[in-house]
Order: sequence, then structure tokens, then C-alpha cells
Amino acid sequence: MAASKIPEWITAELFEDALKSSVEGYSKVRSFKAEMGSAAGENYATVMLRIHIEVELQDGKTKRVSFMVKLPHQLELYQEVMKHTNVFEIERIMYTQVVPEMEALYKEAGLEVRFGANSYDLRNAQTDYVALEDLSIKGFKNTNRLEGLDQAHTERVLCKLAQWHAATAVRIATKGQYPEVLLPGFFKVENKPMMNEMMKGMGQRFFQCCTTYEGNEAYIEKIKALKPVVIDEMFKLGVVDPTEFNVLNHGDCWSNNIMFQYDEIGKIKEVYMVDYQVPKYGSVAQDLLYFLISSTKLEDKLSKFDYYVKIYHDNLVEHLKILKYSKPLPSLKDIHMALYKYGLFAYSTATGVMAAVLVDPTDSASFENFLSDSAEGADFQMQMYNNARYRKHIQLILPWLLNRGALDISQD
Repeated sequence: MAASKIPEWITAELFEDALKSSVEGYSKVRSFKAEMGSAAGENYATVMLRIHIEVELQDGKTKRVSFMVKLPHQLELYQEVMKHTNVFEIERIMYTQVVPEMEALYKEAGLEVRFGANSYDLRNAQTDYVALEDLSIKGFKNTNRLEGLDQAHTERVLCKLAQWHAATAVRIATKGQYPEVLLPGFFKVENKPMMNEMMKGMGQRFFQCCTTYEGNEAYIEKIKALKPVVIDEMFKLGVVDPTEFNVLNHGDCWSNNIMFQYDEIGKIKEVYMVDYQVPKYGSVAQDLLYFLISSTKLEDKLSKFDYYVKIYHDNLVEHLKILKYSKPLPSLKDIHMALYKYGLFAYSTATGVMAAVLVDPTDSASFENFLSDSAEGADFQMQMYNNARYRKHIQLILPWLLNRGALDISQD
């Protein structure tokens, strides 16, 4: 990633307010440096910068400060995708209003729960942006996405997810719904033609690879039938059923959007979620399937699936009670029923984000190639669906989805 990708307007002056609010005894900036903040294949949707600032304090001492700044890609394809979804506006509302509100709910109930990094306003920014504290300073890091999360990490994430879901459900029950812009996630009618277009190429390449998977005879016809209608089916599931237990899903809960902090002996101390760009109001099944299918390790993915759902449900009920949720508590059976009903979300995760999670780091892992129909895009997608690591996971998951009825097209 060349330094030339860093816009000229990213300067020290921009961070003046953030420094005043976050550095005690701040006097002035001594040095300023901006660099690319993530490698190819680690972050598809935005340009990530890491900002290093050395500041002088009023007592003459110096201190190193660091921020993360997200900026939009300047690609035409990206502009097209984002036309109907302003992920920057959404994420800023999430960081400035929703996350603090969730944390405040717990504080009132006497519990200290944090959901993510502090966010900052940048004076005179020239494009959309999100500016956050750099969590790596506090020792937060991602796990190795290729290996997947073990049981200890998975349980901690499920607890945090349950705390988040509980707080959003309580907020809606007591104060009413969130702003409209936060509710649909990707499920906007205006996005449908573009999503259908994207699925044509990707769906075709997945199908092609599928014909070479071991044991595909059992499900290949179902996948063929699903191919032209998968987006329509997803949109049907995107419609909120008011009789169910609904929450504001994180919407993009996979291993690279989860950061862990460890103590001296390597035990997990804290978990934060990042990337609040595509929240979606609806069934908890969306976040649960997305996370458990995309990010757990191969040996546990299905063998511990039901166990993990129970861990989530235990935490959910505990935190709904702490926050004095006024409606009936969802039963474990309710959660399982939802996971069956929304099973197609597991298929879309397994053929989408899970493929990106399991592909080896490569320079061709870009936003463009993930979605595009170019020769390079087609090559990258074949690489995603055909590599040995992905094949191991998908050859387990597809029969499991078949047996759960998740590959069936709805009759209506």
C-alpha cells in the first residue's frame, strides 16, 4: 500500500480537538505521521490509516498518541455500492450515540460494560470519515483469522454479543426504535439490483467450485436452484417479524472486527467489537450465524454449535434481567427456532464473508476483486472458493445446511 494513498488533508491540525480532549496537559504537536493501517485482505470495505503523533505536554514532557482513521475508497465500484448506504454516517451515529447509550444503560444498572473504542470529531475533514482511538496502544489485537477462534475466545465474544443485543432490545422496549438509517443494513430495495448483479458472477464461481467438492451430489441441485433467487430469498428474511425477539444486530461480526485484550499470562481480559457500519434491526439469528459460521475454528464450528447457542442464550437472559427487560424473555428454543428459520443467513455467510476470512493474505484481496467481474476478480474469487482451507470448512457446512433445510427455497 503506497503512502500516496494518504490524502493531503490528513494533517496535524485536523486532530487538535481530539488531542485536547484525550491528552491531559496537552500543549502542542511535535511530530505527525500517517501510514496505512491494515494490510491487503484484512479490511475490504474502507481505507484504514494509523496516525502517529508525538505531543508536548505543558510540563515539557512528550507523549506518543495514536489514532485510527477510516476513509472511503475513491473507487467507482465502491461509490456505486455505497450510493444507497452511507456507512460513514451510520458508523458515526453508532459510535457517537448508540454505543455510549448502550454503555450508559449498563452503568445505570451498576455494571461496567464497554463496547468499543472512543470516537473523535475531526475539524474540517474533507471527506466522510470515522476517527477512533488506536486500540493497539491498550494492547488490543485481532486473532489469526485463518485458524479461527477457539472455545475461550468464542465464549467471550458470545457474551459481548449477548450484552449488546440485550441492551438494544431494552432500549427499544423503553425508548422506542432507533433512527431509520440504522435499521435496514444491506436490505434496502435500492441495493437489490446491484446485489443481484454481484451475485451473478460470485454465485456462478461458487457453483463451479461446488461441483468439485466431496459429496456435492447431495446438495448441488439445491445450490443450482438457489443461485438465481438467493438475493430475493435473503430479502424475504430481511423483513422484520414483530412477533419475534428483535435487536439491533452488529451486522458484521467476524474475527477481524473483534479485538481482544490479554493479561500478563495471556488470559482474555476484554473484548471490543469494531466496524459498526451495517447494523440491522431484526432477529439475533443474523449476528449469531454470521459470527459462528465465519469465525470459529474448524473442529468446533459444527460440533459445538448448539453448545455455543446455549452459552449465548444464558448470557442474553442474564443481561436482559440485569437491564430489567419488560417483555417476555426469549427461550433457548426460540433462539434455535430463529436459527432454523433464518438458516439462509448461514449459507450467505459461508459463501461470502467466510471465504474472505479463510483466504491466504494476498495483494489481490481487495474490495474490487471481492466483488468485481474482471479477470482478476474472477481469479481471486476462484482462489477463495477453491483453496484447501476453505474446502475443509465448506465441505462440512454444506451437508449440515442441507440437513437443517437451510438450502430450501421458501414456498410462498
